[in-house]
Amino acid sequence: MNSQVAHTDSGDANENGVPNNQPELIQFLTFKLGKEEYGIDILRIHEIRCWESVSRIPNVPHYEKGVLNLRGAIVPVIDLRERFGFESAETTEITAVIIVQVHEDEESKIMGMIVDSVSDVADVEKSLLQKAPEFGEKVNTQFISSLATANDRMIRVLNVDKLMQLNGVSQAD
Repeated sequence: MNSQVAHTDSGDANENGVPNNQPELIQFLTFKLGKEEYGIDILRIHEIRCWESVSRIPNVPHYEKGVLNLRGAIVPVIDLRERFGFESAETTEITAVIIVQVHEDEESKIMGMIVDSVSDVADVEKSLLQKAPEFGEKVNTQFISSLATANDRMIRVLNVDKLMQLNGVSQAD
């Protein structure tokens, strides 16, 4: 029996192993806050949990809702609606806590974000990501790393590290 092995020239693929004739895709977990849709790089997602009450911590900013015990790890949880200055909303059966991995200096931590609902996973061509526009001082876009369009939807891609580290939000030691 004659078996043939296909070899590819190193020039046929990029550094991620994606063939040069194929667009490089990035996957984002998408979720909603009100009617707006946001995304986080899927590689940053630790897990998605249904809403459950958290243990309150005194003297923290209003958007820090407390901590939850995740298999022995104490995980701080923030309310993204309040972090962005949106009006509060009642929790529902579709309210979720997205547990994300945050990079701070040389460390990696896990933290939780309360969102209205989780939508889906969107595949976006890396070349189609657009830088978040500057709107001046009145509109704060500091947490948005880029904008993406997927299936005719505008997705605001968040910079998780910046979002979770400003104003002293950090995991308890």
